[in-house]
Amino acid sequence: MIQTDKLWSQIVHYYIDKKGYSKEDANNIAQRIITREMNRNICQNTSCSHLIDEHIDKKEHCLVSTCTCKKFLVGKK
Repeated sequence: MIQTDKLWSQIVHYYIDKKGYSKEDANNIAQRIITREMNRNICQNTSCSHLIDEHIDKKEHCLVSTCTCKKFLVGKK
């Protein structure tokens, strides 16, 4: 699982220290990156929305017995 607080802090410090962004801009960038990464781990199939770990081979059928998902759908990059 992603350690969001640690990752957020690293992203913010990178954009402030290395790129010269303001704290506000760095936080906005961190929020977009964290949201994007979290969405990559959730099936974007509207009937599913389970984590990638709940799919066989992390790509195919959902392991949740009541779910009709037949393929893990990746979010927008």
